[in-house]
Amino acid sequence: MHQRLKLLVAVLTALVSFTACKKDDTTTTTTGSTTLNPDPIAVSACTSATGIAKVICLADAFKSQLDGTQVSTLQRTYSVADAKKWSNLPQGLVQSANKRVGLSFGSLTTTQVQYAKALIKEISGTTTNEGWDEIQQLLNADEYLAANGGGSTYGAANYYIAFLGTPATTGTFEIQFGGHHLACASTYKDGVLTGATPAFRGVEPFASFTLNGTTNQPLVQEKDALSALLTGLSTTEQATAKLSSTFSDLVVGPQQDGNFPTTAVGIKGSALSATERTLVLAAIKTYVYDIDDADAATIMAKYTTELDNTYVSFSGNTSLINRNDYVRIDGPSVWIEYSCQNGIVLSPTHPHSVWRDKTKDYGGN
Repeated sequence: MHQRLKLLVAVLTALVSFTACKKDDTTTTTTGSTTLNPDPIAVSACTSATGIAKVICLADAFKSQLDGTQVSTLQRTYSVADAKKWSNLPQGLVQSANKRVGLSFGSLTTTQVQYAKALIKEISGTTTNEGWDEIQQLLNADEYLAANGGGSTYGAANYYIAFLGTPATTGTFEIQFGGHHLACASTYKDGVLTGATPAFRGVEPFASFTLNGTTNQPLVQEKDALSALLTGLSTTEQATAKLSSTFSDLVVGPQQDGNFPTTAVGIKGSALSATERTLVLAAIKTYVYDIDDADAATIMAKYTTELDNTYVSFSGNTSLINRNDYVRIDGPSVWIEYSCQNGIVLSPTHPHSVWRDKTKDYGGN
């Protein structure tokens, strides 16, 4: 009897181990909660896929977790009009004409959010404090705001994911994800990424904060790189780069598509030293490497060839921590802005920032 009991225990243990190996597993990252802000799941069916095949596999895996009504809300016919529906504001504060489309995390189960995050992670960069790491920290920041005076208007429940078009190796589609202080827009045509902008990033609180025992400070690397660029200029060069106007927010922010100045101002890349040019590229990289590493490298190569005709300008202080401190990188293709705002829920300043591409916003559509 004792031997039979031991055998039964061994069989049951083996069955449990086998089942666990067959299930998709939650990855270990830093998140805010286990309900609406869980870690992404490791989708076993997509493990061996790479590139666009893995993106499509993960998109299909996410859809497989949804019911018919949810799929019809998630997946829409591609249109630039829907692609332009993004904002820096929480969904509850966005004007009705510009409200995000798709499914909110708040309408999904924990497992469904995990599958959505697996896809978002795949199309994001792998550098620490950039890409997926940055996105997760921004979700954490909104969870922190919700718990510290913001209320239900804020939090991971209010972030939206949409497929504009059907993810496939033919045709055009965009994976759109965003919420308060976050807009991601990866557009593909015939299986190739044709654009990763507009890409909005902002955060409140900007100072380091702790959530569930984990320290977060997204966007500090953008601020540090841009400030290092400005302080790396000589006094004469700073005078050339200094703008006469005060900028209280972004020039080409949400619903300001194509609002680029007709004439570039500031100090031109061709006038900079090799060290200063390296600082410009380092600042640009903190934005471009928010997308998947391979596509980021391709885009950085393009921006590097255009560096001679890329301008740097700023207003306010080079520290980029005071209200109305502002910096801009304006090239033939690249456009980056960083602007310091007053706090909304919390008192210190916080940044708004955007990366656009003058020829590839919305995939060039």
